[in-house]
Amino acid sequence: MPVAFKAEMLQPVGAFKIRGAWHRLTALDAGTREKGVVAFSSGNHAQGVAWAAKRLGIPAVIVMPADAPKVKLDATLALGAEVVKYDRKTESREKIAAHLAHARGATLVPSFDDAWIIEGQGSIGIEAMTQSVEMKLPDPVHVIVPCGGGGLAAGITLALPESEITVVEPEGWDDMRRSLEAGWIEPVGENPPPTACDALQTPLVSPLTFDVLSRRGVTGLAVTEFEIREAQRWAARTLKLVVEPGGAAALAALLARKIEARPGTLVVLSGGNVDPDAYAQVLNSKD
Repeated sequence: MPVAFKAEMLQPVGAFKIRGAWHRLTALDAGTREKGVVAFSSGNHAQGVAWAAKRLGIPAVIVMPADAPKVKLDATLALGAEVVKYDRKTESREKIAAHLAHARGATLVPSFDDAWIIEGQGSIGIEAMTQSVEMKLPDPVHVIVPCGGGGLAAGITLALPESEITVVEPEGWDDMRRSLEAGWIEPVGENPPPTACDALQTPLVSPLTFDVLSRRGVTGLAVTEFEIREAQRWAARTLKLVVEPGGAAALAALLARKIEARPGTLVVLSGGNVDPDAYAQVLNSKD
């Protein structure tokens, strides 16, 4: 059964986040740009905002967890952004970013809880539909998407109103899945398990993304850390693509047969910013 893959690790910053960041920052007027932007992210949104800000001449401050992958931290700094670190376990990145934005008169650019960001991420769906037509592939009738805060999934859901959408999260961090099943927003539980999916560690989804997904009847699944590593290995071996743990979540669900492929299945590989040492261990291991 043929399956299509959207390889977002091939973006200039190695992840889909560049789409929403560029869409949001290009909408700012000249006066607003001068005051700068503030964002919070474990790395991919950080790089997307920093990349867009550098090209538009906008000062950028990014609030990043102290334990963010070094490759993502270094890349954000290399793009010229100022980085403010915080403790993921004891501090709120939202509060820190809001304080910085207020103090500097800057524009806050959330990673998913923003209509502009969601709309920008939705360009994946539009692009995938166009590419499917050009390549004479079935239309994407079922899209499987990694999910953190839900901005990517919400954007694709709006861009492809006729398609079925399934979001995939790591076990213990599957608050969107539980929220969609319950009909109201459920936070991540106390003491969630460690996960390699730093990009998907969102403790609470936003009403904006939840509303979009719940109204469309989107469903969710959870995958294990082992299934994620297996997906990374499969992507490297079969697709010749480097996929970070969070970026491999949707593929993991398919390979673990938690979702059955059918004509028109599209799997989003959302990013490829891996820590070299951790990635080497994954490739050289079978556990």
